[in-house]
Amino acid sequence: MNYRIETMINRERVEERIRELAKEIERDYKDRKEEVIFLGLLKGSVMFLSDLIKETNLDLKIDFMSVSSYGSGTTTSGVVKILKDTDFDMKGKNLLIVEDIIDTGLTLKYVKEFLYAKGAAEIKICTLLDKPERRKVELKGDYVGFTIPDAFVVGYGLDYDQKYRNLPYVGTVVFEEN
Repeated sequence: MNYRIETMINRERVEERIRELAKEIERDYKDRKEEVIFLGLLKGSVMFLSDLIKETNLDLKIDFMSVSSYGSGTTTSGVVKILKDTDFDMKGKNLLIVEDIIDTGLTLKYVKEFLYAKGAAEIKICTLLDKPERRKVELKGDYVGFTIPDAFVVGYGLDYDQKYRNLPYVGTVVFEEN
């Protein structure tokens, strides 16, 4: 099947919104004595997390988890697998999950429950993109870059069969009939 990629959110707007999110996070965490762990969900969050922490002036640590519910398709399987667990002990820690996109919410709901079961004190979510039309569970991001319609998106860490993560903008995949 043929497809093309159309720009949804250009590079400049993505970068501007990340600076705004960093300031919102700083404001909410600046008076806390304890550090916050920015927990990136691999692989999609890497670009977003990297740019976000460069703009955030806080005492923070970073960690990663790798979870999967997609495989190589374009829709979630609904089955969440933890491929890489955290390196830090999460007991009593304040976490900010950094995610590329909230879609159905099933993966993030599972991850939050998993981390609370490991003893996390507080978990907030920062997502670059939010697709509320697709939500299957009650879940909201605490820091949301952009609310987008139900479209298949790539770029800025998001992929289509592991391709296009390196695009410096968010694009829509438009499938074409032959």
